[in-house]
Amino acid sequence: MEEYLPLIIQLISGAVGGNVAGKILKNLSLGTLGNSLAGIVGGGVGGWLLGMLGLGGADAGAMDVSGILGSVAGGGVGGGAVMAVIGALKGAFTR
Repeated sequence: MEEYLPLIIQLISGAVGGNVAGKILKNLSLGTLGNSLAGIVGGGVGGWLLGMLGLGGADAGAMDVSGILGSVAGGGVGGGAVMAVIGALKGAFTR
């Protein structure tokens, strides 16, 4: 279970990040469910990218404070970014 904890943290913080970005960028919002789903995908991707760079908690092994913060930051930023990109694409195609 401990090996999945960083991924779980990244996915949850990605969903939160997607919804926060949706509240801030109202014109790109996909609704609560859409923001959450895009955020979950972005959280996984953001955490994976940080792990590849050696900055995320996923590759750190032990879950210390810096590993948890890295997972939260990677997931939240990745979730917000993916939600914004999908929202912008959706807006461009509906015009």
